Amino acid sequence: MTTRVIIVDDQAMVRAGFAALLAAQSDIDVVGEAPDGAQGVELSRRTHPDVVLMDVRMPEMDGLEAARRLLEPAPGVTHRPRVLMLTTFDVDDYVYEALRAGASGFLLKDAPPADLIAAVRVVASGDALLAPSVTRRLIADFAKQRPAVRGKHARRLKGLTERETEVLTLVARGQSNGEIAQTLVLAEQTVKTHVSRVLTKLDLRDRAQAVVFAYESGLVAPGE
Repeated sequence: MTTRVIIVDDQAMVRAGFAALLAAQSDIDVVGEAPDGAQGVELSRRTHPDVVLMDVRMPEMDGLEAARRLLEPAPGVTHRPRVLMLTTFDVDDYVYEALRAGASGFLLKDAPPADLIAAVRVVASGDALLAPSVTRRLIADFAKQRPAVRGKHARRLKGLTERETEVLTLVARGQSNGEIAQTLVLAEQTVKTHVSRVLTKLDLRDRAQAVVFAYESGLVAPGE
């Protein structure tokens, strides 16, 4: 199955470089490029990509607003791509807000080419790009500054079973399904089922939002 990708970045050289790299992969098809968020949203509406590579800072409309429009579309718009944020900074308030809006993760622009290719494939598969420790640090740092949402989120946690809460905790600590299976001595398929139920019960889009939720609810404490 081929993954359809669009690249949204205000730097033509960046777009060209990423497009050439990704288009060389047999399982990835670059279906368009855009120089700003507004054009990126319009392009996504027309081409229906599986993954959008979205720069954080751009003129006209930044990547955060564009991600929100793609992930929380207006009534009647059914297509919602996976969004992978691109940034030159390892800790960025915009990236945190994008994760809360439903972005599937972020990647530094100077990451090795193999990391970019792997990131597109990970996000396209429905998973979130949360392995880098900087992502967890970013979420933890900003979660500490948002006590107002803690009580509301904590109440929602009560709808989870004990096992689902354990699984959510390990997801927030950056463990993969395989690692969670080993930790809890469960089959990996069972872990996938628990993760799916957690996302459904908490009305979360993917693992990225689950990690944010776990920190903001106080289930996982920053620095753990």
